[in-house]
Amino acid sequence: MIRIDNSALEELTRYGYHIKILFKGYIAVVVVVVVVVVVVVVVVVVVVVVVVVIVVMVAVVVVVVVVVVVVVVVVVVVVVVVVVVLVVVGVVVVVVLVVVVVDVLVAVVLVVVIVVVVIVIVVVLVVQLVVVVVVVVVVLVEVVAL
Repeated sequence: MIRIDNSALEELTRYGYHIKILFKGYIAVVVVVVVVVVVVVVVVVVVVVVVVVIVVMVAVVVVVVVVVVVVVVVVVVVVVVVVVVLVVVGVVVVVVLVVVVVDVLVAVVLVVVIVVVVIVIVVVLVVQLVVVVVVVVVVLVEVVAL
């Protein structure tokens, strides 16, 4: 049989008290570890969220810049094509106008030349008629004089 005296009871009580304090210490350590783990997880999650947000923002900025560059390039190409087309059309119009003006001038010169030729022909015919009339008159005068 085990005999328990007061000193042994006091000893067990003291050991129990120490175990209780030790148990409370373990609980405190577990609570601290849990808090540290939770804080680390929260910090990691916040860092990941911030990194994802930054990556998304950079991606959006890159997409916007690419879209703006593409739009600017398309607008510049369209403007250059329109200017080239307008210049070509302007040159063609000027060439057509020059050709038309030259054709009109050539036509006017030809009409003047034709009129001058007709006038020369008429004058030559009139002169020939006068010569014929003079020859006829001279012949008639000679015939009458004979």
